[in-house]
Amino acid sequence: MALELQTDIRYLKGVGESRAALYQKLGIETVEDLLYHIPRRYIDLTRPTPLAAAVPGQKCAVRALLAAKGREQRIRRGLSVFRLTAVDGPVTLHITFFNAKYTVEALREGEEYIFYGSLTGGFYSRQMDSPQVFRPEEAGTLLPVYSLTQGLSNKMVSRQVTEALNRVEQLPDPLEGSGLPQQYGLLSYSQALHAVHFPPDWQAIETGRNRMVFDELLCLSLCFARMREGRHRLHVPPMRMQPLTEYYRALPYELTGAQQRAIAEAMSDMCSGTPMNRLVQGDVGSGKTAVAAALCYFAHRNGAQSTLMAPTEILAQQHYNSLAPLLGSLGMQVALLTGSLSPKKKETLKAALAAGEIDLCIGTHALLTDDTAFANLGLVVTDEQHRFGVQQRAALRQKGRDAHVLVMSATPIPRTLAMIVYGDLEISVIDELPAGRRPIRTYLIDSTIRQRAFGYIKKHLDEGYQAYLVCPAVQSEDEDTAAASLKSAVEYAEELAHGAFGDYRVGLLHGKMRPAQKEKVMAEFAAGEIQLLVATTVVEVGVDVPNAVIMMVENAERFGLSQLHQLRGRVGRGQVQSHCILLSDTENPDTLERLRVLCGTNDGFKIAEEDLKQRGPGDFFGERQHGLPEMKIADLAADSRLLQKAREAADALTERDPTLHTLPALARRVERLMAKMSL
Repeated sequence: MALELQTDIRYLKGVGESRAALYQKLGIETVEDLLYHIPRRYIDLTRPTPLAAAVPGQKCAVRALLAAKGREQRIRRGLSVFRLTAVDGPVTLHITFFNAKYTVEALREGEEYIFYGSLTGGFYSRQMDSPQVFRPEEAGTLLPVYSLTQGLSNKMVSRQVTEALNRVEQLPDPLEGSGLPQQYGLLSYSQALHAVHFPPDWQAIETGRNRMVFDELLCLSLCFARMREGRHRLHVPPMRMQPLTEYYRALPYELTGAQQRAIAEAMSDMCSGTPMNRLVQGDVGSGKTAVAAALCYFAHRNGAQSTLMAPTEILAQQHYNSLAPLLGSLGMQVALLTGSLSPKKKETLKAALAAGEIDLCIGTHALLTDDTAFANLGLVVTDEQHRFGVQQRAALRQKGRDAHVLVMSATPIPRTLAMIVYGDLEISVIDELPAGRRPIRTYLIDSTIRQRAFGYIKKHLDEGYQAYLVCPAVQSEDEDTAAASLKSAVEYAEELAHGAFGDYRVGLLHGKMRPAQKEKVMAEFAAGEIQLLVATTVVEVGVDVPNAVIMMVENAERFGLSQLHQLRGRVGRGQVQSHCILLSDTENPDTLERLRVLCGTNDGFKIAEEDLKQRGPGDFFGERQHGLPEMKIADLAADSRLLQKAREAADALTERDPTLHTLPALARRVERLMAKMSL
């Protein structure tokens, strides 16, 4: 019986109800899902290596004659060992299997096999533990290795993929008739599936995978293209272009050209009659808040309210402290709404907001609650956007009638990633720092010169400046041996306050403190009452303290480059030369090279590109808070070229055939993906 791509996996021979439940753990529910479960790697049997030429310490496939099988040896209950001997000319291979009775029984002395595994030993005698064993006729092939779950074996998955390919009579190409495979030099869908599951050579794997990556990125790009197209079909009363002369006069400094350009781009969006959806992306200290404030003032001049949502109370408070006096001097009523306000204060504030008496409401997730209503919300600003998902952005926008949305991110994101994560937004980049800012000097040291670093910090404290000292942990966990060597903020602050920095005012800040405690400590640091602040990464997005000129990070190897760059951005806010000291005792050459990247540049975008290559997108987005579906095949760092092509193709398809009427199979995939993303 022929199968359809959407046939339930349980109807494949050898699957059934119980095995289908195992496949579901891998996200596989249909035949098409199974075909998209491409191998994570391949065992190379194309050219088995002679034992004499095989390099110890590496995985390899060797061909050898099985000379002897030893008897089963029971080491203890539940553990038995089998020792075998194989030969290839003058070289002997000693093989050990553990609890592998059936594997050993199937092997015949005097017959030749291919053994695949990690090789150890010297020239005349080699060793392999628990190798995979193949018949000689399997030489010359690349064998797929799939991601599995307990109860599923590689052989089972491979057998069921074979059956699926054989029983789906025609593999309908979702791009057939689009001309895209020909335009971009891609294999057909059927060719690609055969190439990745049963490849004749490495070239076939690459070309097959390229087609499947393109399909995945095309579907994602089409989702965002639909969102953009849907937004462009919405019509809101266009705002009227207003001069911002009074705002510019109220600022104590002159905006950079990049800031003015971002403001002009956003004002143009807000006057277009279509809801704005724009990302303002800039490095730490580039002045995104001044851009947001200008647009809040612009909305006010047009009779509309604004709201600014920050991910933490500390950051919301910082925005309120800087914007309330500035915009208040221009006649705007600014309020702060956070979860820690008393119920009575919240009720009063929300009533004023609903009555239109507040022009700008700054807050945290408290802004999203059902009982928070606006009289005429025209502009939504979200800060540190990578901490909010697409759905949260949409929820806040619905507080108004398709309000304009401005997104700010102080985490520079490589263009590759921004095209996907912010696929539904237009992007403005602030690529200039305000005049007078000096590049921060960054140094990498080890603990042998920690005391010299302390002396350097003391010199600056004696001159009236302040410093941060960041630790990777809040408190040490005695039972956690892996974390035993990590500096923890609580113990370190105590140690420094009674030791090296006993003559200075030392403060402590970490994420487990209550909001009121955190705010008190940051207020004391901002006022200069604390000279050295020992903290965890909670200061990554903290209050600006221009007087803080040194950032020292203990166990720097425990942080991602982008996170270290964010921490470094806590200093360098004034006109005094600032310094960042990274302390690490790691001997790993790759880690040291990674940390040296930070010493060589202050360009957040370059650092982000390097971080994406080395650590993947997780470092930017933590626990998948960004609302993206998991990429099954694509690698956002490695597949940037295909991503660019997929984005181009999605835009062209959306313009030509917005509903994908001519490509029904592709349309179904896009609908399923949008449902997964709750769009």
